[in-house]
Amino acid sequence: MSLCDLLRVSVLLVAGVATALGAVSVVVANREADSFALAVAAGWWLIAAVVGVYLGRPAAAADAMSSVLAQSRTATSLPVETPGRIAFGRLWPLGAFAIGAGAVGWALPQVAAIGAGYAILTALSWRGRERAVAAIEERDGVRFYVEPTSAFEPLRVIRTPGLYRDRAPVPKPPPPPPAPSG
Repeated sequence: MSLCDLLRVSVLLVAGVATALGAVSVVVANREADSFALAVAAGWWLIAAVVGVYLGRPAAAADAMSSVLAQSRTATSLPVETPGRIAFGRLWPLGAFAIGAGAVGWALPQVAAIGAGYAILTALSWRGRERAVAAIEERDGVRFYVEPTSAFEPLRVIRTPGLYRDRAPVPKPPPPPPAPSG
């Protein structure tokens, strides 16, 4: 699985978890008429969004990915695992977090609200990483792929040569000459 694809899927899934947990916390707090919990949750979500936007700025995204990309090993073949299996192997803890926080959130809406804020912060802080990796791939003419590892191990990446990236772009034909005026 391409590293860019894994990062994109991760951000979308975390944003989905934030939405689901936020919905659970709002529904349960509204059902219990707990306006104080809703106000605290809204404040936490706003703080998480501001911090996430700050941590997700392009310079921070490039810095966050630099160590992973620097430790990548060069290979001439792709990993044998399917992209779905690699994504599931890396992202199943996210599903467990969503199910656990959502289940507890039906009894304690504060837990779902805190989980939603954490997911907001994570999604916004990771949003620029895919663009940082894509820029490096384009600059160096390579592709980065995720090695199949456990979700509890650090991410390992394979660096492969890019396909057709060493060819010069085909120039566009010149525009037609202007029509004679007459």
